Amino acid sequence: MGSSVVVIGDAVKDTYSRTIELDTPYPHGIAIHEGIDRMLLTSTVRVSDLKDAGEVLAVLKLSTGRELSQLKVSDQPSPSGVAPVEVVFVPGSDPPVAWTTNMFGNTLWTATWNPDTEEFDAAEGFDFAEHDTAVPLEIYFSADGAEMYVTTANPGHLHFFDLSEDGRQATLAKTLEAGEGAHHVAFDKAGRYAWVQNSFINLPGMSEGSITTVNLADRTVLDTITTFQNNGFNPNCIVLLPEWNDPMGH
Repeated sequence: MGSSVVVIGDAVKDTYSRTIELDTPYPHGIAIHEGIDRMLLTSTVRVSDLKDAGEVLAVLKLSTGRELSQLKVSDQPSPSGVAPVEVVFVPGSDPPVAWTTNMFGNTLWTATWNPDTEEFDAAEGFDFAEHDTAVPLEIYFSADGAEMYVTTANPGHLHFFDLSEDGRQATLAKTLEAGEGAHHVAFDKAGRYAWVQNSFINLPGMSEGSITTVNLADRTVLDTITTFQNNGFNPNCIVLLPEWNDPMGH
């Protein structure tokens, strides 16, 4: 985010490959679809003070790294400052559909691939303002693309969405209370549990420091882990070790 570049490497060889300089500032979330040779990146906020918020997804040709266009994910006059954070493709969607979280806009937007124009069409998919929650951050999907999971940091929730009818249409199925700053989520491969990391870069009112354990089968909160919180620490990210971790679309 601080240098507006994409760094590419070989994960198997653990070597650097190249750097792509972007025209779009403050890249954060990244999504890749090899089937259509595209890469999407969110233009979020200036890293030094969280200001100068963006409103677009940068669209790159994956094979060349060339930035082709910018897709606005807001229907407000520019600069809308909605600050898209994450962008993830729905697994198996045809045509390909990506969802993005607008941190300051409190909305979810879709980017749907149009095979005729070979461009993406943007549309609003959900408005959190109607549900008394704000600052949407992370997105995850079930393997079949029928369910979407989204965190909102203020006051702190995990939301379950149904996408089974259409990957572009989200129906809110349930919302669970997590902790202030609900951010990243870890899922186990067996599909039994999720752990919500409740802290968002130490921001006031969004830095509880706890971890919420969720039963995915009945969508209930099982427990709250306060080990970090009790010792004055805020977990910044949470991922299970490879033996247990399910990337859930990432």
